[in-house]
Amino acid sequence: MSAPTVDPVPLASSSGGRVSGKAWKQPKTATQRSHLQAGVKTKKWEDRMEREKAAKAIKKLEIELKEEKQAEIQRRREVTLERKKAAEEKAHLAEMMAKMSAKKALRLKRRAGRTKKING
Repeated sequence: MSAPTVDPVPLASSSGGRVSGKAWKQPKTATQRSHLQAGVKTKKWEDRMEREKAAKAIKKLEIELKEEKQAEIQRRREVTLERKKAAEEKAHLAEMMAKMSAKKALRLKRRAGRTKKING
């Protein structure tokens, strides 16, 4: 018994040669300008350069504003630090004054006692 002969189905040809018989596959096409980015798509170089110039100006302004903000924050930190140092110095001086005044009072008390003994 011989197997029945089946005539081969001719394949559809394309410019690229063999074509897939799968219905869900889209035929590939050349890259179209619709796939390109907006900056590349425009035909005028001057337009693109103008857009880049505007973008650079905006970026420069943003950087400038950020630097001003950072400078203000730094200035506030320095003012706060100076106030803190001044308060610490004031507290230290008050403590030293209290200590010295206690010593002076003790010294005067001893001296007064001495005079009392002599005069008393």
